[in-house]
Amino acid sequence: MRVVLGVAGGIAAYKAAHVIRRLREIGHTVTVVPTPSALEFVGAPTFEALSGRPVTTDVFDFVDQVNHVRIGQDADLVIIAPATANTIAKIAAGMADDLLTATVLTTTAPVVVAPAMHTEMWLNPATVANIATLRSRGVHILEPAVGRLTGPDSGPGRLPEPEDIVAFALAAVGSDEPSASAQGGALTGRRVVVSAGGTREALDPVRFLGNRSSGKQGIALARAAHAAGAEVELVAAHVDTGLLSDLPADISITPIESTLDLQEAMETAQASADVIIMAAAVADYRPAEVGESKLKKSGDEGMRIDLVQNPDVLAGLVASRRPGQFIVGFAAETGDATHTAHEYAVEKFRRKGADLLVFNDVSADRAFGHDVTEVVVLAADGDEVVDAARLAGTKDDVAQKVTAVIAERLTPVESTP
Repeated sequence: MRVVLGVAGGIAAYKAAHVIRRLREIGHTVTVVPTPSALEFVGAPTFEALSGRPVTTDVFDFVDQVNHVRIGQDADLVIIAPATANTIAKIAAGMADDLLTATVLTTTAPVVVAPAMHTEMWLNPATVANIATLRSRGVHILEPAVGRLTGPDSGPGRLPEPEDIVAFALAAVGSDEPSASAQGGALTGRRVVVSAGGTREALDPVRFLGNRSSGKQGIALARAAHAAGAEVELVAAHVDTGLLSDLPADISITPIESTLDLQEAMETAQASADVIIMAAAVADYRPAEVGESKLKKSGDEGMRIDLVQNPDVLAGLVASRRPGQFIVGFAAETGDATHTAHEYAVEKFRRKGADLLVFNDVSADRAFGHDVTEVVVLAADGDEVVDAARLAGTKDDVAQKVTAVIAERLTPVESTP
């Protein structure tokens, strides 16, 4: 595969050398297109020695070959790592004032952007808007890692490790390279249904009982499954405003409100699903009665709300699944005086009967609404429950790794003779 590696001018440019080496080790041709600023951090001879190809930054070099168009036309994949806020802004605006931005503007190949910058720049509304614009155009965004930045700073904005960049990029083109990450195209031909967000149980026309789920993890899982080649349906309860607009256009979205809505939507989707990922935060109870008009205060008296138990949607899906259907549950747990959060998750896994259970400890506001998370993937080893994986990072990082765990455990698709 012919890969163009764009390198923008940031301190993380040194990691591009390792990306080149990794891509060439697994048999790909790499053309490096740095920005002029990138060469202030890593010299052209380094990129040329590692790639085995000449390096230039100017649209006026090799004019006889129409280089500023040819490189993009010939590419099977374009990776920009690191991508600075400046480069991201120029690509979002459709600018072509150097060889890298001209290449992006001319290519029809998949484009993968791995941002790297200080946290304040990553969270700035301008960068947020530019990233949303790129996603809406089908550009694959690898969320930055959380960690040490230049100087004493630490936070989201760190360039992911080269192995993760390569694995994510190959997944974006559905590569079946044996050396690539297990998620790289491993869900091609599969239909994956993901639930996300928090259900809301109506109390009256104005009020509801709900939970603190933002839907970020479920949406990240839908995005990761799509990047791995799956046909994806997202069943979306309440999620943070704007998250759905960042999804690829061919992910179908089924909006729901309550647990009963979720049950109906998931049972319908189950009929054609190969994989079900139940990441939604589902209410255990709902009001026994829903007021037809807004309930009013009555003096100094309190309000009594009678609750009834909601159906166990995950257990119902497990009970009715067809042979070969793979089901993943999620559990947000806290510990107490008698059991740890992990012990409660193991108990839930045994009770639900799913193939995997992704558990996170939500004690002390450790998960809901945050961009970083830490989870344990529980699996069965005979009669024993084992930790199949312990994962940490941004919710997109974790989603990609959970997707890889799922792909590794799926029954292979039978090929047609």
